[in-house]
Amino acid sequence: MPVLPTTKLSRSDLADLNAFLTVENHRSFTKAAIELGITTSALSHSIRNLESRLGVRLLNRTSRTVSPTDAGAALAKRLALGFEEIGNALAELDQHRDRPAGRLRINVLSDGARLLLSRWLPKFLDAYPEVTVEVAVDDRMVDILAEGFDAGIRFGGTIPEDFIATPVSRRLRWVAAASPRYLNRSMQLAEPDDLKNHNCIQLRTGAGVIYRWEFSRAGEHRVVDVSGQLCVNETTLGIEMALAGRGIIYCLEERICSELERGELQIVLPDWSPTEPPLYIYYPGRKQMPPGLRELIEVLRSEASL
Repeated sequence: MPVLPTTKLSRSDLADLNAFLTVENHRSFTKAAIELGITTSALSHSIRNLESRLGVRLLNRTSRTVSPTDAGAALAKRLALGFEEIGNALAELDQHRDRPAGRLRINVLSDGARLLLSRWLPKFLDAYPEVTVEVAVDDRMVDILAEGFDAGIRFGGTIPEDFIATPVSRRLRWVAAASPRYLNRSMQLAEPDDLKNHNCIQLRTGAGVIYRWEFSRAGEHRVVDVSGQLCVNETTLGIEMALAGRGIIYCLEERICSELERGELQIVLPDWSPTEPPLYIYYPGRKQMPPGLRELIEVLRSEASL
């Protein structure tokens, strides 16, 4: 396996080794650069410098793919163990701090971002000024380990196995709603199947499928494949289109509380509105939690009165 020409590693050596390991994990310079917070050109320069100092090619590059050479794969395997041990050692130092310090990367659904982080993250930032937080809002189902995140926020029932998951909201009520303007010119609704005769604003989920609307009443469960002129891939735009009278939206009741209070939207089929599992924050079951994660969970749970 290649070794650096000196046993004493400089700050530059460690930075370049970490850069290489990040590229190898992502198999992408672009994704690795985003995680490291640098440009792709700077990252490429670091890798070239590292390979030059080692005298060994670590990565095979084409216009579309990045893959490790045999030497690169061997080095990455050893580096992963070494950096994990360094991370654990640094995490143990937090036991001796009065307050956590470090960087925290969170991947969160747009609903979680609006309902949780936009409300309560400022309180966490004020309480823990030595923690820097990066938030990626993404409705795709992301492998948080592969993408370099410390934790994710998802709906209960969608979290991968082998992660520790903690609820950070109460159970959530899902509703169908529309503007008075739309409802006044449309057929009345008595049950979920009546939605098939309405202009519904469809939602394409992060998994790439169009969401089927779910309803329940007194133990009876209905799932409706709605149709309509408009399909969106994020709730905020769907709500805005419902406010514009373009159809019926299906979303969390908490997302439209203000609009409901002002009468700008009205819930349809309220007796059929289901209550589903809460939002969870989840993270790998490591020995040491990243700095600030435990405190963030405490803030979110306390604000949700859990």
